[in-house]
Amino acid sequence: MSTNLHDRDFYAWTQQQAQLLKAGRVHEADFDHLIEELESMGASERRQLINRLAVLLAHLLKWHHQPTFRGRSWQLTMKEQRRQLERHLRDNPTLASRLPEFVADAYGDAVLRAARETGLEEGVFAESCPYTEAEILSVDFLPD
Repeated sequence: MSTNLHDRDFYAWTQQQAQLLKAGRVHEADFDHLIEELESMGASERRQLINRLAVLLAHLLKWHHQPTFRGRSWQLTMKEQRRQLERHLRDNPTLASRLPEFVADAYGDAVLRAARETGLEEGVFAESCPYTEAEILSVDFLPD
């Protein structure tokens, strides 16, 4: 019953599962789908962090490689991404231990984004992220 409900009406399934667990009727819960959804939630948090890092890193690269185009909009985007990254890491502190891995993943996306937005060739940008984690997250850091 709950498996079909999971496929037909996800919201109703979530409400049903919550009620079953609250009532202590654990044996009736749809554990296969619950496990799948929990794992998906964790992956979503990781993807969100990598995406925010990619946006921030792309702006840092643009700032560095296009000094004549520097403006308030880029600064505000970097400030916003840093605030959201700080909040995301505060809400999910375990992700901070994997930050080097996530920066490396995000940097490839950032290079593609920066190349697309600047018109510069991908090879203009460093092969690996030229910024430290502290610099990336620091509200005061802007590359020269």
